[in-house]
Amino acid sequence: MSIFAWCSRRVGGLSMIALLALCYYVITQESTLHRHGYKFEQPETMTASYSSTSTSGAGLWTYIFVYYCVLVHIAVLIFPVRACWAVWDLTNTLSRATRNSLREVMTKSGPRRGSYASVSSSETLIPDQSGPSTATSSEAGDIETGMVYMDAGEGSKPEPVIHAIVIPNYKEEVDTLKETLDVLASHPQATTTYDVYLGMEQREQNGESKALNIIQEFAKKFRSIDYTVHPSDIPGEAAGKGSNMGWAARKLSAKYPNEMRKNVLVTGIDADSHLASTYFALLTDMHLSHPETATTTLYAAPIIFDRNAHSVPAIVRVADILWSAGGMSGLYRGSSIAPPTSVYSLSLELLDRVGGWDCDAEAIGEDLHMYVKCFFALNGNLTSRTILSPVSQSNVAGGGKGGVRGILIDMQARYKQALRHMWGALDSGYALRKAVEMWQDRKQTTRAFRPLHRAHVGASEPYIPLSQLDVEESAEHDRESGIFSDVTQETMKEPHLERIFYMGHRLFEAHIMPVHMTILVLASALFMWVTEEKDDDTLRWLVSWCGPLRAMGFMAVAFYIIIYERYHRICVTTREKEMREAGLYEGMCFSHRSLKTNWTDYAMIPIVAPLYGSIPCLQAEVSHFWSIDLVYTVSKKVTRQRARSIHDLAAGMA
Repeated sequence: MSIFAWCSRRVGGLSMIALLALCYYVITQESTLHRHGYKFEQPETMTASYSSTSTSGAGLWTYIFVYYCVLVHIAVLIFPVRACWAVWDLTNTLSRATRNSLREVMTKSGPRRGSYASVSSSETLIPDQSGPSTATSSEAGDIETGMVYMDAGEGSKPEPVIHAIVIPNYKEEVDTLKETLDVLASHPQATTTYDVYLGMEQREQNGESKALNIIQEFAKKFRSIDYTVHPSDIPGEAAGKGSNMGWAARKLSAKYPNEMRKNVLVTGIDADSHLASTYFALLTDMHLSHPETATTTLYAAPIIFDRNAHSVPAIVRVADILWSAGGMSGLYRGSSIAPPTSVYSLSLELLDRVGGWDCDAEAIGEDLHMYVKCFFALNGNLTSRTILSPVSQSNVAGGGKGGVRGILIDMQARYKQALRHMWGALDSGYALRKAVEMWQDRKQTTRAFRPLHRAHVGASEPYIPLSQLDVEESAEHDRESGIFSDVTQETMKEPHLERIFYMGHRLFEAHIMPVHMTILVLASALFMWVTEEKDDDTLRWLVSWCGPLRAMGFMAVAFYIIIYERYHRICVTTREKEMREAGLYEGMCFSHRSLKTNWTDYAMIPIVAPLYGSIPCLQAEVSHFWSIDLVYTVSKKVTRQRARSIHDLAAGMA
């Protein structure tokens, strides 16, 4: 491993050390200057424009410290302001869409095909026992958010779109998976366009039999339903959602011929994600309405924690609300950088182009990692579109049964999830390396790649060396023999420097800023104290603005939750209506909000930021110095089946 690669993986921790060194040097130098009583007076011959700031104890480093401190505080304010604008924009658009009935787009989902059901077999989708994959056996267009109805054209006959839906899971409860599949099966287009894949893990005992039992129950409810089994012994692959998705994608890729691949959309969802039918209807419509960017687009949707928010502690509830704010802050109209949270979709051709999901320890934050990978594979020319169909999620619960002990258990479970999120700080280093690679290859105009299942497993790059395609003497023979029959060549665009800058800002905001902000809050207070009697107060005046900026940031976060109330209400009401129509309302969990019952949420804001932001980020960045591996754990989820069982048990006891 090169020094650059090692440092990039620890960019968060190294930046923290650099900032601590800067703060220590500046404060100690300023304190020494004050302690020894140095006082520089202006000579009488000097004009009034003379500034004594040049005599600062740390010289230039003082200026760097002060201006960086102010810039970080401004960045801290920008995030909640952007989140407020995003949730306001999403809520207003969603409200209009609700009034106009989003179901109108269902008529534009493409022609229906005859449905069939397939129970997967171990011959196609579980690890290839004869292959070498295991250690032993086994073009960017206009930025379009998709918040308005798309029309494929009057009288047009769009091509059919297949939705390959991957549900990666490991030791998830059967009830959780069944509930998610029940929701998907209730969609009108499920039997004609949904190919569902259960991404199982070989490490899970009886995982294969669990998948087969579920498939037997749902075999006739989708176009097809299969399962994949991710091997546990592939060198370099870490356990987690990313490796599970990567294996499932390679296996499902083989099922779709070249002529179909442009209209196969792969969607990755969590085991507890409830998607409305409008998600896939709008996804289909946007894909067909923008053929020029269909293979260079990643689709994201806002999320909503609306199932068990009422039953978790306020601090956990607010942590999830602010986590969803991070995802939604990039989904407003006009945003060119829109990383997904948990659920997202992209074309199979884009998966071919980037080589599928990464499976190493760096890809633990699989959603953001995949976005970054696609972004730099296209030189920053990735098209981002928002699907205006919020995805229902469950809050993390540790199984606490009330009382102080129960609250602490739930808080601990949420902290483990926050640590897993912040472990994704590795993506900042990954983006740094990809940016360097992109700059080195900036003059390259074409690339060639094969379908995902034909690409070399474990290769660092999915691309075929162009030298293999430039031999004119054998080119015709190769085409006839089929050696290059499945190779696709693409024309690369120049790096989009503006979007790359924005991407850098978002990664800094997610992975660097939480720790830097905490350090600078303390350092700025110490700086003001040691320079209290300094003659020139220009720098002190700048640092004094940090306090008001922090206050405005907290008020902006509180304002975000106020705006979020309406968004939450619309989402819950819409989901209740759909569940009633689908016959799934009984026993389903819904969590309503009101200021009267959730006033404690606002008091949790000052606690949530450090507890679930700065502290886990600090732990992750320090831990990366000796290990980038994190043991993946599954969080408990609330399910309709579980609620029904509890209800039946109570009735039986009565």
